Amino acid sequence: MYTILIISVLIVILVLVLSVFTTSKAYQFKHTVDPIESNSEEGKPENETKNLETNKKEL
Repeated sequence: MYTILIISVLIVILVLVLSVFTTSKAYQFKHTVDPIESNSEEGKPENETKNLETNKKEL
């Protein structure tokens, strides 16, 4: 009976330690965002301008 309890407590402690370790690594990660490149047409991003050109051709 006590062996099952001890093994269960050890598993819970192991999972807790791994969760804390993973969470702390995630908070330390430095996220980067690529800047939006504006196109010459009204300062819209390039992909929006391409979509507009495609829609004009379809009409």
